[in-house]
Amino acid sequence: MKFGKYLDDKARPEWAVQYVDYKKLKDLIKEAVKENEAGGQHQVSYSPRTTSLSVSRAQTQRDAAEERFFRALDAEVKKVSDFTQSRVRSLEVGLDRLNEQARSTDTRAAEKNHLEEEAQKLGDEYLALEKYVNLNYMGFHKILKKHDKMLPHAPCQQFYIAHLHQQKWVQGTSSNILVRLSNVYSLLRGDQSGVKNEDSAQGFVRSTTKYWVRTADVSAVKHHILQHLPVFTFDSSDARNVEDWQLINSVYLDNDSMELYHGRLDKTPEAIALRLRWYGPVPKLVFVERKTHREGWKGEESVKERVVLEEPKVVPFLEGTYTLEDALADLDKKKRSEAEKKTFAKFFSECQKAVDSKQLRPMTRTQYQRTAFQIPFDSTVRISLDTNLTMFKENPDDGPSCHDTRRWRRDPALPLPRTEVTRFPHAVLEVKLSLPIGEEAPDWIKELLNSGYLTEVHKFSKFIHGGATLMPHMVQAVPYWVDDESVRPSMLMSAPSKASGAATATDAAGALTSNKAVAALRKARKPADDSSSAAELRHPLLGQQPTLQLLPDRDQVTGLGGMARRSKGLLGWLKKGKSRKAELNTAIPQRIEPKTFFANERTFLSWLHMAVTIGSIGAALLGFSGAAPRSPHAPHAGIGDMTDVIAMILLPLAVLMCAYAMVVFLWRGSRIAQKQVGYIDDQRGPVCLAVVVVTALSAIFAVSIVDFIQQLKHSANTTP
Repeated sequence: MKFGKYLDDKARPEWAVQYVDYKKLKDLIKEAVKENEAGGQHQVSYSPRTTSLSVSRAQTQRDAAEERFFRALDAEVKKVSDFTQSRVRSLEVGLDRLNEQARSTDTRAAEKNHLEEEAQKLGDEYLALEKYVNLNYMGFHKILKKHDKMLPHAPCQQFYIAHLHQQKWVQGTSSNILVRLSNVYSLLRGDQSGVKNEDSAQGFVRSTTKYWVRTADVSAVKHHILQHLPVFTFDSSDARNVEDWQLINSVYLDNDSMELYHGRLDKTPEAIALRLRWYGPVPKLVFVERKTHREGWKGEESVKERVVLEEPKVVPFLEGTYTLEDALADLDKKKRSEAEKKTFAKFFSECQKAVDSKQLRPMTRTQYQRTAFQIPFDSTVRISLDTNLTMFKENPDDGPSCHDTRRWRRDPALPLPRTEVTRFPHAVLEVKLSLPIGEEAPDWIKELLNSGYLTEVHKFSKFIHGGATLMPHMVQAVPYWVDDESVRPSMLMSAPSKASGAATATDAAGALTSNKAVAALRKARKPADDSSSAAELRHPLLGQQPTLQLLPDRDQVTGLGGMARRSKGLLGWLKKGKSRKAELNTAIPQRIEPKTFFANERTFLSWLHMAVTIGSIGAALLGFSGAAPRSPHAPHAGIGDMTDVIAMILLPLAVLMCAYAMVVFLWRGSRIAQKQVGYIDDQRGPVCLAVVVVTALSAIFAVSIVDFIQQLKHSANTTP
């Protein structure tokens, strides 16, 4: 579909005149092409290199079409900017009014329902405005690309996109609206804060599931969540301008053999991840955190533990000069309890011992903007949404390492080549539940999970993704999600160029753009002899083409309230058509042990053994019935017919069981081979087959009773 038609279809009717006039801009480009073809190119491009204040310049009768294009482009950008800002101000006024009404102490239930409806309308208006911004932003990208394609002598896309990024409506500085909308919902719900945990050593036991969210769907997901959980604001000093996110940096420790990386990737029992985390742009307090993996199928839960250190004491902690005695002395000054000091001492000693024995040092860093949804200091249901996720190498390839400079994080003054940074294309949402045993998740969470906006990525790890992308020559294995087609372009952007080797910061600034990475990715899908430029961007860990599509197609996402539950079991597999295709596209791979395939075979052979046994009995009875002499005057004349009936019941039953075993074996084998997360047990087939067996045996029993009664009557009639 042409973008002009797409824009008309997606535009909000009441805002139709406020969208970018894509057709007008495209017509101006066509006029400029005609002028160039007619010889106007040389007249327009020629200009003397000097000018004078006293010598008048000759005035042309009309401006060139390209000049009119840029004037019209500037006017369209201004139109979109002015309309966006006016709608934002309107939303802010409406939220201020709602906030005042929600704070009213005499608000009745009917009035609260009315205010919730008003809040819902404002939230929908915000989402519509974001869609408006995205459509126009896409339109400017498309028209600039068309300009450079049709007028290659005067490229402008790179420059004008940089200018476009400076616009306020593009920078996304209106997240405070969601915070204020969240405050309104919180007042209407009457949320109550929990009790803050002040322990120096803190432990968490949670059930955590991670999902990918497209950037275009982030605001819709935020809007749904804040209707049920408030946005957790970390700095509420300025309630009107507070953002809904907090910057988080985490420096992960590992050694030259990437021992912690491989332990977390393989999910080795008791595998740890050790990191140094701080909140905000400048580290003042640093959290030393350790995540320990434990097998869930054993009834164990993975645990995250942490202690707090002041920033100047991090390097001495890693070097071992900041001893446990020094740390306990600092705790005494803060008047901590003996139980806290005991827990702190155990964790402090274990971490410092791990750093020394494993020779751990800073390796990778993750940086992202986290939006947290939870009732303050209540971790029963907690949701976090990480956007603008970026990973760095802490030790530069062409510079001093952190160990050499006695630093625990990368020097921010050092240049950042593109091969030492990767930007993840999606947001990462984590649903963390700490519910009592037997209690299910709330319905609104289930609705969110079934919306199609979220794609579960089993055991996704920022640490593992950063290590696999930035240090491909140090790792021995990679996670499955690197084969996803939506992730490959970002990984290719961090790959060294085969022709020029490691790129510099200048490469990242201009010579290598994301469009080039995408173009190289597309060429990489072609045969090797047709992709000469694809060698410029070739990640050592990626194949010629992607093998996964984790995210569903956009036309398969029906949004909140419209996602029907997929069928499970054999009946779901037997369903044909579009629903089956959607299920395959959105399935999440997981690691499959080889013994799983053998278990499938053993189950298949067990069914066949039972079917062969029943079939053998039926065939033997049928053969016995055919060999037995039949005489209508025999005392047991009905026994031959009786044997035929039993055999004719058992033989079809055996054939049915064989067919069922074969179908289930093939279905389950395909699901295992595709590594799809989901149920591979058939909950309906065995029940149906058991009903058929019971029915067959009941029929045999009934026929036998009838035959026995007939024999008794025959014996009574023939008695002298």
